[in-house]
Amino acid sequence: MTAVLDSLQQGRQAVLPAMRAAVDRLDPASRAIAYYHLGWTDLDGNPTSGGGKAVRPALALLSAEAAGAGPDSGLPGAVAVELVHNFSLLHDDLMDGDTERRHRPTVWAVRGAASAILTGDAMLALANEVLLDADEPGAVAAARLLSEAVGELIRGQVLDVAFEQRDDVTLDECLDMAGGKTGALLSASAAIGAVLAGAPDRTVEALAGFGADLGLAFQLVDDVLGIWGEPSVTGKPVHSDLRARKKSLPVTYAVTHGGAPGRELAVWLTDGDVADEDAVRRAADLVDLAGGRAWALEEAHRRMAAGQRKLEDAEVPGRVRAELLALARFIVTREA
Repeated sequence: MTAVLDSLQQGRQAVLPAMRAAVDRLDPASRAIAYYHLGWTDLDGNPTSGGGKAVRPALALLSAEAAGAGPDSGLPGAVAVELVHNFSLLHDDLMDGDTERRHRPTVWAVRGAASAILTGDAMLALANEVLLDADEPGAVAAARLLSEAVGELIRGQVLDVAFEQRDDVTLDECLDMAGGKTGALLSASAAIGAVLAGAPDRTVEALAGFGADLGLAFQLVDDVLGIWGEPSVTGKPVHSDLRARKKSLPVTYAVTHGGAPGRELAVWLTDGDVADEDAVRRAADLVDLAGGRAWALEEAHRRMAAGQRKLEDAEVPGRVRAELLALARFIVTREA
C-alpha cells in the first residue's frame, strides 16, 4: 500500500508542472478559483499543499508505458483527465449541496454557484485544448476519446439525478449509471496515454476495459465510504450519502435484494420526513443487515478481477501491468 501511495505521489508531482501551466491559461478569476479547488492555495490565494489522489493521471501515464512509449507521451492525457475530473467535482458539489471536500469548504459554498459552474466549464474546455495542442500522433483521437467519456459521464449524472425522483430503481440501472458517472472517465484515463502514443486497437481496448471495471470498483467502494467512511479520513460527515437519501449501489442492492431489512429501508427512503441522527443510523444498519455493504465490497473485488483478466489478454509489459494492478488493489482497499 505504501508503495502505491508513493507511486501516486510521484505521478502527481510529475503531472503538477504541466497542470499548473495549463490552469495558468485560464482567465484570472477562473484561475484563482481553480487554484483553490485543486488545493494549491487557500481562499486568500496563499500557497498550500493538498489535492486529490491523482488516480486518473497515474493511469494515463501508465497507459502510455503500456503502449511502449515513455510516460511523457501520456502527459497531455494525464492533465486532460484531471481537468475533466475536477470539472465534474465542482459541479457535483453544487448539485449535491456538499459544503466540504478534502476538509475544506467547497467552491460553491464560498464563491457561489455561478463561480463553481463557470470554473468547471472553463476546466472542461481547457482539457480539450491541452489534448489538441499535444505533439503526439494520437492527439485528435485522444480528444475524441475524452469527449465521448464526458458525454457518458454526463449521462450518468443525469441518471443519478433522475433516480432521486424514483422509488423503483433497479440494481442494473444503478450499475449502468455508475458505469457512466465514474467508469467512463476512468476507462478513458486508462487508455488515453496509449491512444496518444498511437497504440494498436487491441491494446487500447484492453486498457479501456480495465479502466471501466476499475471505475465500477471505485464507485462501489466510494458508496461504501459515503455511508460508513471515517469523517476524519474522507472529509465528509458520517452517513452523508444516506442523509441525502442517495440511491447508491449498496442502498439499491439492499432495497432490491435485502428481504425484510430492505423493505424497511425502502419505506424510510420515501417517507419524506427530516432525517434525525437516530433514523440515519438505523438506515445504515438496515443497509448492512440487508447485505448491501458486503455485496458492494465483494462486487468491487469481482470487478477488479475482471479488469485483471482484460490486462492479461493484451500485450502489456509486466512491470506496467503490475503497477496497474497494484493501483486497482489500492482503490478497492482505500479508506478515503
